[in-house]
Amino acid sequence: MTHPALGATALVRLEKDGHLARIVLSRGQTGNAFDLELVTALRDAVEQVLHWTTGPDRGGVGALLLRAEGRNFSVGGDLRSFTAQGEAIGSYVREVADAAHDAVLGLAGLRVPVVAEVQGAVAGVGVGLALAADMVVAARSANLRLAYTALGLTPDCGASWMLPRLVGERRALDLVLTNRVLGAAEAETWGLFRSVVDDEELRSVGEELARSLASGHTHALAQSKFLIRGDGLDGLRDHLECEAETIAVAGTLPRTRAAMQEFLRPRTPHS
Repeated sequence: MTHPALGATALVRLEKDGHLARIVLSRGQTGNAFDLELVTALRDAVEQVLHWTTGPDRGGVGALLLRAEGRNFSVGGDLRSFTAQGEAIGSYVREVADAAHDAVLGLAGLRVPVVAEVQGAVAGVGVGLALAADMVVAARSANLRLAYTALGLTPDCGASWMLPRLVGERRALDLVLTNRVLGAAEAETWGLFRSVVDDEELRSVGEELARSLASGHTHALAQSKFLIRGDGLDGLRDHLECEAETIAVAGTLPRTRAAMQEFLRPRTPHS
């Protein structure tokens, strides 16, 4: 069943299929690049799943599957929407970050297991979303890149909080400061991806895992997740506020704005 309030949008689909909920990023033609409209739709979808799992009219949802249409899970922020704001870029970046952070905090705080399927580019915002999931199934085409500092921006969506906890401070600094691409196989070795499968198998493998969790002992899974994650959400919440403030300021700097414009500049094959 597609949720009527969100299912009709061309940006995000929210589906409820028995005990399994799915959130599908549906802006594949743009690489699921996040502007304010897309990130708001995602936040609203996550809020609905939170309601299904904790509200008085709980819908029996036992797991969430996060996936994206198109070749890429997400190429990150929509730089065209950022640069179009002119002198208001700082407030716009802050607004996008705040909505994205609501979505990340909601995903991280869900009592039910969250499985993410990723393929192609997993960049910027996409990294934070993947890290917020409990398990990530990746296609062989998947490649992870923070990409922020290459443009003069700083990490957001909890990446600078979750990465050190998942892979250690040294590796986190390597990814953030150098912006190097982490391939699927290496990300699996680091423990960021649960498994790596052929691209054509991604949907079936992710679906099978999510369904097995959705049909499990919901109370036991929720309490076990809490025992492992503990009360770390308070630390994440405070850190997200710091990330939002930092990236908003970075977005106003002349060199950062010039770097974004240069990135978007049309290029000939020899330029």
